[in-house]
Amino acid sequence: MEQREFGRSGQRASVIGLGTWQLGADWGEVSEKDAMAVLDAAAEAGVTFLDTADVYGDGRSERLIAAWRRENPGVGVMVATKMGRRVEQLPEHYSLDNFRAWNDRSRANLGVDTIDLVQLHCPPTAVYSSDEVFDALDTLVAEGRIARYGVSVETCEEALAAIARPGTTSVQIILNPFRLKPLERVLPAAREAGVGIIARVPLASGLLSGRYTADTTFSADDHRTYNREGEAFDRGETFSGVDFTTGVEAAREFAALAPEGATPAQTALRWIVQQPGVTTVIPGARSPEQARANAAAADLAPLPEATLEAVRELYDRRIRPQVHDRW
Repeated sequence: MEQREFGRSGQRASVIGLGTWQLGADWGEVSEKDAMAVLDAAAEAGVTFLDTADVYGDGRSERLIAAWRRENPGVGVMVATKMGRRVEQLPEHYSLDNFRAWNDRSRANLGVDTIDLVQLHCPPTAVYSSDEVFDALDTLVAEGRIARYGVSVETCEEALAAIARPGTTSVQIILNPFRLKPLERVLPAAREAGVGIIARVPLASGLLSGRYTADTTFSADDHRTYNREGEAFDRGETFSGVDFTTGVEAAREFAALAPEGATPAQTALRWIVQQPGVTTVIPGARSPEQARANAAAADLAPLPEATLEAVRELYDRRIRPQVHDRW
């Protein structure tokens, strides 16, 4: 699989990585056996970048990755985790003491002395203007707790603020054919600054797979059930902020754009990979088959200009009119 330069880090990451929110069982139950099989399949397909967080399954995702690495000591992967969502979202909680405590927990979960990449997990907007916060992150690097840091953001304005910080290695942002706003300023700014871009929610919480209908339901413990209006966290994290019915209809149109031999999901991933400035995209998977299918998107031929224009037209007509400008 293609490996791209990861920001200023000097490392490289697979253009298609693996998001492991599902392995925390926050999208419905995933057994340990199934989680290990997903990680096996991803690595066998060339994935070298794993993204997790300390709150995915209250640390379960981190611990599963650690167990998998113990069973596969020769497999080189870059592991990125996140911190900051274990407390009420107030700027004053983003302190060096809390960072050290959260980092200690993640290092124990992951079974490492130094974490490859730690990202602030969609912090309050005021955090981005705090020199003390970024000084604290620099301290974690100096102490050898983390190799580098980045920020996972909700908005383009937050992304631009993070990119402007000299120590930022990467920015993680929602980017998919139903979320085009980052193309306007964020990706160009990241390229200019040498900051990596991690594209998350690449399938709009599964909408872009083309498998859902207006009657599709999800389990009660799945955020696609309990967070449609932003009841638990930012609404933009669920279906990219798109109304479910609208999203299903738009996804049906998107599916018709898939090239012969490719699924709608693979087409969405290929579209993201083609955007200048993207380092890696992190689709999740609940089965080895999903992990392999996602990775195979890296082998697709570039989408033609006509398809790219059709994606833009679909977005402008179906999505843009009904999503908040925040997204």
